[in-house]
Amino acid sequence: MRGATGRLLRDLARAFARQGWHVTVVTCGAEADDLYEKSIRVIRVKGPAKPKGTFGYVRMWFKLFFAALRQERRHVVVSMSDPPLLVVAGSLVAKIKGSYHINWCQDLYPEVLPTLGKNFSSFWMSIFMFLRRRAMNSSDRVIVIGRCMARYLTHKGGGDAQKVTVIPNWPDLELVDPEAAEAVSSVVCDLPDDAHPPRPFDKQLKTKPRFRILYAGTIGLAHPVDSILEVARILEKEGSDVEFVFVGDGPGFDELARLRSERGLDNIRFIPFQPITQLRDVMESGDVHLISMKEEAAGFIVPSKLYAALAVARPCIFIGPEQCECAKVIRDYGAGVVVPQGDSKTLLKAVKTFRESGEAWFGAHNGALQAREVYTPNNSIDAMIERAWDLVREDLERS
Repeated sequence: MRGATGRLLRDLARAFARQGWHVTVVTCGAEADDLYEKSIRVIRVKGPAKPKGTFGYVRMWFKLFFAALRQERRHVVVSMSDPPLLVVAGSLVAKIKGSYHINWCQDLYPEVLPTLGKNFSSFWMSIFMFLRRRAMNSSDRVIVIGRCMARYLTHKGGGDAQKVTVIPNWPDLELVDPEAAEAVSSVVCDLPDDAHPPRPFDKQLKTKPRFRILYAGTIGLAHPVDSILEVARILEKEGSDVEFVFVGDGPGFDELARLRSERGLDNIRFIPFQPITQLRDVMESGDVHLISMKEEAAGFIVPSKLYAALAVARPCIFIGPEQCECAKVIRDYGAGVVVPQGDSKTLLKAVKTFRESGEAWFGAHNGALQAREVYTPNNSIDAMIERAWDLVREDLERS
């Protein structure tokens, strides 16, 4: 599974299976399929991961709903967020099957829709909001991935505070190998180009090492890049050795590539998604990791890129709202800098500071080291499974 949410689901399903649960995953794929991985059954209904248009999403919603409905009863139904209002499908399946329902809320719909460029009339938004609130409040547990999301739900979003629990997402398991986690960073921030130690990913790309600002993952409609382009333009004009490398895909990549070409920015490079075997090399190739999120998305999404950056102990520059989970984690641990959206002046200062000051870089590096001891796969996965066991224990005690 290439997407961050898909890999999280993979990790969680395998962890449940190791504890003796029989796990069925209903998802979509290029072709309909039914396969097994030990005690995990994966049912794929035919359909795109990102349907086109409202009708495409509605169609996929019904296909997933009916596929789940055809399965035998399980003790717990876990619903995720995409397609929008999947919590409603999870609520209905759980009610019909007599199962407990956990809503694992990765993105908060319908509130996030305007941020993604999906504008509906107030009439339809009110209907979507009613359906989401009703389904979420009928859930036995609501797992959200950030404190900002929990705060919104319990204060403005109509959520039941007693049911809401914050369990953060986690980095890819491939990034938390115990031996690799002890490795000392290969980055030396205040040395000239020819003093940079070689990095494995540089060898593969056959490129001369430069001070690299890495953006790894999707560039979607919720991820602003205007200030990044402006800073790249300034640094290019100054002849700086800083480069911006984007690894991944998404609707924003093509537009960013067009603007890069239009403005002649040779310090911006694009690399497609890499195989999982290259993941650590890719992530460690960045001297600083870049994360962005629109201001208006605060409380509705939490970028998973943060946890990957912490897993390789890299300083982070977060472009986005101050009152959100990413900003709070970075500030709590001193793992980087938070920059307001569109503030190219502050972003430029942050980039130059990390490039020119070894003290600043290593200070943020140490903060990231501390944070990654907290935001681990085991901590979050164990917490998720414990919530499910709590529900089953309640059932057993009543019987």
